[in-house]
Amino acid sequence: MRTSRFAAAFIGAVWMCSATALAHHSFAMYDQTTTKTLTGKLTRFVVGGNHSQLIFEVLGDDGKTTVDQKTGKAMMWQVETGSATAIARQGITVAGFPIGTIFTVTFYPLRDGRPQGAVAGPLIKCGATFPAGGCNKDTGQLMTVPAN
Repeated sequence: MRTSRFAAAFIGAVWMCSATALAHHSFAMYDQTTTKTLTGKLTRFVVGGNHSQLIFEVLGDDGKTTVDQKTGKAMMWQVETGSATAIARQGITVAGFPIGTIFTVTFYPLRDGRPQGAVAGPLIKCGATFPAGGCNKDTGQLMTVPAN
């Protein structure tokens, strides 16, 4: 009797822990039927164990900062990537991707319209200056970014 109670308690604890691990978070908040591609200048790199974020100022085709018409300030976006360890394997580290880096990223935007998304494809790193013709696979370094 004692053994079966212990076994039941153990199985229950394992089930609860696995349910928590599997409930990391849903991608339902992202519109995975569409992608958005933006070029920007990195303003903050948030390194995380489960996810990392690239926060950037959006640049137009001319390399100039895009201004949000509502606020009159620089348009800012945030893109969620895989874990710091996973993206570091692809060469995306704080040292290798410093503040001011110009890059192009394709992502799934949030459904509610806020300026955030989850990476949906490769990232193109173009360095510290905006290349003639824009930041694209011909002018920058193509990097594979692990998804969440």
